[in-house]
Amino acid sequence: MSSPTPATEDIQTILAEHLHLEGPLLPILHALQEAFGHIPKAAHPLITDALNISRAELHGVISFYHDFRDKPAGRHVLKICRAEACQSMGGTVLAEATLAKLGVAWHGTTPNGAVTVEPVYCLGLCACAPAAMLDDRVLGRVDEERMGKLLAEAGA
Repeated sequence: MSSPTPATEDIQTILAEHLHLEGPLLPILHALQEAFGHIPKAAHPLITDALNISRAELHGVISFYHDFRDKPAGRHVLKICRAEACQSMGGTVLAEATLAKLGVAWHGTTPNGAVTVEPVYCLGLCACAPAAMLDDRVLGRVDEERMGKLLAEAGA
């Protein structure tokens, strides 16, 4: 996903489009992330002023929801389940091997910008553990061989 540089005017337009809503913070954050691929730091003071909330309140909301980012993700997002069922079926070993193969830590993006790897705590495929999700495709019974094919497909 490309990430346009956020102009103050663009951020203000997004704010104006959502201020009429009851509880506009989450819709604003989603719209900013959709527009820029992340929640730009430049938007923080504009949001807090428009909604009359503190920086701490804004940070709390952004950090609570795992899908909000402070920097753009790679072209593909790989989520690896970290919940107990997946861990018991080899998910921890799979995750460690994947991170090592890509040379990144959790939330890291490969040097070529192809893949960002994120932990997720349950994809709902407990009976088909370990599970992963590449972009919008949820996959069960992922082993290192299958993960290698997924990463190759994503250009990692």
